[in-house]
Amino acid sequence: MTQFSQHNFKNEKVLIRVDFNVPLDEHYNITDDTRMRAAIPTIKKILDDGGSVILMSHLGRPKGGAEDKYSLKHLVNHLSELINQSTNQPVNLIFANDCIGNEAIEKSKNLKSGEVLLLENLRFYKEEEKGDEAFAKKLSKLGDVYVNDAFGTAHRAHASTAVIAKFFPGDKKMFGLLMEKEITNAEKILHNSEKPFLAIIGGAKVSDKILIIENLLDKANDIIIGGGMAYTFFKAMGGHTGNSLCEDDRLDKAKELLKKAEEKNVCIHLPADSIIADKFDANASTSGALSNDIPDGWMGLDIGEMACETFRKVIHHSKTILWNGPMGVFEMKKFQHGTKAVAKAIAEATADGAFSLVGGGDSVAAVNEFDLADKVSYVSTGGGALLEYFEGKELPGIKAIKN
Repeated sequence: MTQFSQHNFKNEKVLIRVDFNVPLDEHYNITDDTRMRAAIPTIKKILDDGGSVILMSHLGRPKGGAEDKYSLKHLVNHLSELINQSTNQPVNLIFANDCIGNEAIEKSKNLKSGEVLLLENLRFYKEEEKGDEAFAKKLSKLGDVYVNDAFGTAHRAHASTAVIAKFFPGDKKMFGLLMEKEITNAEKILHNSEKPFLAIIGGAKVSDKILIIENLLDKANDIIIGGGMAYTFFKAMGGHTGNSLCEDDRLDKAKELLKKAEEKNVCIHLPADSIIADKFDANASTSGALSNDIPDGWMGLDIGEMACETFRKVIHHSKTILWNGPMGVFEMKKFQHGTKAVAKAIAEATADGAFSLVGGGDSVAAVNEFDLADKVSYVSTGGGALLEYFEGKELPGIKAIKN
């Protein structure tokens, strides 16, 4: 497999699948450009070599064809700024109003070394998500080399992430720098983790995280479970969880996971206490309670101080830390204390020499909000892709390049 950093892209047109699926406000301003910034080193290397760049991405979930609010034209100005900052010289950024068809073909054909072409949203064609081969072939005609740098979509068998690779010879398809970094860091956690290895799994639902917990039982020494999903475990153990989020159809599964953990000598840590509220609302009345003894009419929306203290100790004791999912409803100020405490403890453990990987939309949003992104070892750009990787699945976007 060709290494991106070893390849010279001089005079080559490089078709890069990036993940520019960024959030926009109602005025089409980008509210978080993390994913765009993550792709810049790959773009810069190609331009520095004397190649030209053709970028393709999706944005949002358009239902039927082109929709203005999902157009990648809204990213042009900011992308141009990011590229120019990295190269310290003006780079000509061109936009094509389509990703296939005559305009895209003409603009890619006339692209000069040092120029960048951004194609319109791939998902304006239903063929993209269907993994349509003819659509992938049309895209492939636009470039000499195919680079997949979109880890966030690597778990999808879409035309631009998996199918397109077959139209390029082995030495003309490769991972970009971001994708290489994502795989290296994920592999480090999965296969080369220094012990004790701690996985912190949060979020609302057990059902979303069953497979990752099962897979980590063979690798982790400790697993912290926080967020809404913790209450399913408490209820499974006979606790009283009031009106807290609970998946009654997963109680047996939760019991089974606890039993498996015990058999494998993995310590599962649940939050001893919770911050409870009388309704799911930023202005709700709040109180504290033991997590297995929450009164009727009340719900756990964050972990309590005892839980924060226990989790802090476990985090500081660990040498490898994986964090996926918040400890509570951290987007509401009242219920972000637990998530913030965990984020700070991970940053402190990292400063003391632990390796920490943060992945999954909400955890990434949390470290960004608390200004701790540069205090952890690695922040992944892939939510679903990272989860599936840790579930032990082979991702189509990775397989397509390796095969």
